[in-house]
Formats: sequence, C-alpha cells, structure tokens
Amino acid sequence: MKKPRKTQPLLRHDEPLRSRARRRRDPAQPNLPLDPMPDRVEPCLALLKAKPPKGDEWLFEVKWDGYRIAVHIELGRVRILTRGGHDWTHRFPTIAAAAEKLPVATAIIDGEAVVMDEEGRSDFALLQKSLGGRSGKVTAADAIFMAFDLLYFDGHDLRSVELTSRRKLLEDLLSSKPPGIMFSETIEADGEELLSSACGFGLEGIIAKHRDSSYRSGRLGDWLKIKCIQSASFFIVGYEPSMNALGRIGSLLLAAYSGDDIVYVGSVGTGFKEAQANKLRTHLDRLQRKRPHVEYAGAKKNTVWAQPTIIAEIEYRGWTHEGKLRHASFKGVRDVQDNAEVFRLDAI
Repeated sequence: MKKPRKTQPLLRHDEPLRSRARRRRDPAQPNLPLDPMPDRVEPCLALLKAKPPKGDEWLFEVKWDGYRIAVHIELGRVRILTRGGHDWTHRFPTIAAAAEKLPVATAIIDGEAVVMDEEGRSDFALLQKSLGGRSGKVTAADAIFMAFDLLYFDGHDLRSVELTSRRKLLEDLLSSKPPGIMFSETIEADGEELLSSACGFGLEGIIAKHRDSSYRSGRLGDWLKIKCIQSASFFIVGYEPSMNALGRIGSLLLAAYSGDDIVYVGSVGTGFKEAQANKLRTHLDRLQRKRPHVEYAGAKKNTVWAQPTIIAEIEYRGWTHEGKLRHASFKGVRDVQDNAEVFRLDAI
C-alpha cells in the first residue's frame, strides 16, 4: 500500500479553485449570479478494463453493486433519478429522508443505491429483493446511498472542476454522517494489490478515476472499472422447461447485441431461487412468442420463446471460442427503468 498523499486546503486565499471557464449565463436570467441548476445530468460511466491502471494520477474506490442514482436537492425538495432519468424518490425513502437533512440549499450528488449484506458488502440480489423485482411499486427502505461525486453545490456547477476538489467538497458535506448516506472513500493503494484484496473480500471489483478529470457524461475513459468476476446485462429470449428445476426453468436463454441485431450467447441454469424462478417464468410466459428472436440450432422442441424485454444481470467467467458465455450464473433481473446497458459483442 502507498502512503497517503498530503492533502492541501481546498480553498486558499492566494489560489482559487481550478476550473475551466463557465458557460454563458442563461439570457432569461441575466441578473442571476449563480449557475443554473441542471434538471438532469447524464452520468459519467466507467470503461471496463482487465487490469487496474498504474500511476499517481489515478485514485481508487470500491465498485458498488447496486443501482446508479443521482440525488437532486433544491430548496428542501429532494428528487432521486435513475441512470435513465426516471424519478425513484418514492422507492428510496431512507435516502430521500437523509438527503433532506443535508446542510445545503442546492446540490446534485452522484452515487449508487445499495443494500449491504452481513459482511458489509453491497449485494445486488438483496437490492433486487428489497425493491420487489420489476413491479415498480415496492420501496427499498433498507437501501443506502454510497455517494462518490458532487456535480452541483450551492448554486455552482462543479462539472468542470477537477475530481479531487469535487470529492473534497462532497466529503465535507457528508461529514455529519447522515443515516442513509455514506461517502465512498478514496483508497490510496497500488491498483493490483487493491484489486486482489477486494476480490479476496468478495467484492465485485474496484473503480479507478483520473484525479484531475472534469465530470464528462458518457463512457470516455476518465473512470475505469476492473471486476473480480465478470458480469454484464443480457436479454432473456426464452427458457427451456424442466419439471425437476426451480420454477420449472431448466435454463434461461440469453442474447446480446451484435451491431443493431441481437444474437444468442448461451444459457444460464444456476443462481436463481424458487420464488424468483416462479415469478420470472410467469413474466416470460406472458411475453411468449411462437418463433425465436435469435438463431439457436440447439433448441429443444419444448423451448419457450419470449420477446426480448426482460434484462438479466449475469456473472460469467469468460467466453468460449464459439462466442458463448462460460460458467454463467444468474444474478438478478434489471428493472426496465434502471436503463441497463445490454452487452455488446463488439466490446469483447
């Protein structure tokens, strides 16, 4: 482990906070001395890499396994938006209540909604259970907010400010440790050693962020993700029934994008519990279609095909030479409003 860097005061009398020039003021608000608060910010996304980057210009955090959300605070009103821009304030009441108590008039905080297991690890399956699956009506009172970036603060748009300064402001804002919100700590360490420790503890992986980067929406390489076990989102295009399996689902048939089309990438028959499998089979039977949406030469006569509407999060160990998933395990179903990004084969 590397020794922690000596931190400098965030604001000094002789050196202003570094940032790029602000955009022009809104003509409709010529006398407003503050930056207009964005109604929504497209999130900065992490680019998947096999190994952690090297160099002092990178800082590291734990990779949290949950739903990406942005908490908007504006004059006492709190909104919680998903990655796709859907309002989930009602589904995270604990987070919303905690955000209302923060000592700030206006803010946009980026982070992840998670549910922790008994060992203090974020668990996507527990979050899914807490939210009640795809119904969109259940609240996750036990979900907490792991906050890792501050995009807007007390009337100032911080997206052009470097990451270390944004995080310092966020850490100060959360210094009162409000129940329901936690600061995602920076870990000063060698990336490979940290990844090894994270995997040994059973975490999903780590995130590397360029410490001098501004906040840029999209997957541009300022943030990187390195996973212990690979996982991604895939369409469920059908299932093979089995009377001896949980929920009578022998295996789920999965598909990914190849260009503008979707193609079969293998099946998964482990990882789900009985109640989960029963609910999933009910949904798939409602989406049943006579012909498959993908080509699959090995399909059995009793295969049930479905519209590619449901998206599953799948853990896997790699890919075969034929382009199929190796050692796949079902992790959970992504909510439609989570706007999960289905895996693209051209990313391999």
